[in-house]
Amino acid sequence: MCEAFSPEGLVLSAAYADTMDHLVLPYLKARQKDSTVSGADQKPLFCSQYTADQPKGTVLVIHGFTETALKFSELIYSLLQNGYNVVAYDQRGHGRSWRSEKAKDISLVHVDHFSDYVRDMEIIVETVIAKMPKPWLLLSHSMGGAVSGLYLEKHPDTFSRAAFCSPMIQANTGISTIVVKLLCHGAKLIGKGGSRVFISKPYTQKETFEESVATGRERFEWYENIRFITKEYQTNGPSYAWTLESVRVTAKLLAPGAPERIACSVRLYTAELDNTVMPDPQKQFISRIKNGSHVIVKGAKHEIYRSSDDVLFPWWHDVLTFLKGN
Repeated sequence: MCEAFSPEGLVLSAAYADTMDHLVLPYLKARQKDSTVSGADQKPLFCSQYTADQPKGTVLVIHGFTETALKFSELIYSLLQNGYNVVAYDQRGHGRSWRSEKAKDISLVHVDHFSDYVRDMEIIVETVIAKMPKPWLLLSHSMGGAVSGLYLEKHPDTFSRAAFCSPMIQANTGISTIVVKLLCHGAKLIGKGGSRVFISKPYTQKETFEESVATGRERFEWYENIRFITKEYQTNGPSYAWTLESVRVTAKLLAPGAPERIACSVRLYTAELDNTVMPDPQKQFISRIKNGSHVIVKGAKHEIYRSSDDVLFPWWHDVLTFLKGN
């Protein structure tokens, strides 16, 4: 490992963009196989598979709301360096995957049923992961954590271990959940379910680091520069229907007996400075999983994986240690 990387294959911030562009991305491209998978209702999902030299297992990476698989390139590189095959896909309404015709612009995320995300994940497991070496491991972030939680409650022992990064057990809407449900349900009743929520605007310019949910400036700026010139990556806000589905998901995840069904080992990471998702429902969820453990990541905002080196490196070491079963 050259001096541009940490011992576990993360990129040092000092020359982050240069290392990502000239070392990490070419390495990933050489080991990457892209395909289109027919998800729920035959909607096309963009999926990438990455092959390690001597794979000792497979990690499925599930991104969060308004994200893409590309955003996790640094972690994928590290997983490959640590001997894992990796599968990552753009969830419907995101990146290079299918978008609903109800979405009014390309930066809007819309879904009619949150269960479609779960069915998409089931199909990825059935058609892609099924051909990959075991143990099968899961790494999910934010909305991806909600999707993964619902999947594990239906399929308790498909994966050996699952790491949840700031999972969206309950989104922080800033106002009463009851009010959100009434507003969004009303919008759907008058045919506005596919419209952008009134507090959100289409993507027109770069997000600023100060407004972001990352604490690693170099990591933030690298992806934001790519996002700015790639329309498919510019998702930045929800429809009324997506918002309604997102607030309904909490009751499903925390339904009586639901988390208790999960059989695999789960480690849930709560970001200390997170104002995007609520911490208490995370604690409720993980406390009800038989083989669950909970870690609070000090100094991290919502995107723990885009933290500064001093926060990111210890957290990622813990993730790798957990995935290895140690």
